[in-house]
Amino acid sequence: MGHHAHSNDHHEHKSHKKEYFVIFIVLGLLTIIEIWAAELKALSKFQKGSALTFLAVGKAFIVAYYYMHLKEETKWMKFIAAVPIMAGVYAVVLCLEATFKPF
Repeated sequence: MGHHAHSNDHHEHKSHKKEYFVIFIVLGLLTIIEIWAAELKALSKFQKGSALTFLAVGKAFIVAYYYMHLKEETKWMKFIAAVPIMAGVYAVVLCLEATFKPF
């Protein structure tokens, strides 16, 4: 007949509020570290650029993994998402090389 048991098909929704709040705090702390690193006089230009780049890549990974729900995706989808990140890191490395390469 046309009767379906909807109670068996229903998945319980899990709240992500606590997890999102923790991630928000982590991103805020990483931003504070970025500001601190940028203002440090003891670091060379290369060290500052490297530190800020790694922090930015780390923050981008956290946003993609948690807020864009990559942690719930298949390994193949995670790989597909990683390709542009790898390309971005490569571009940053090329820019750093061009900046500091003696001519």
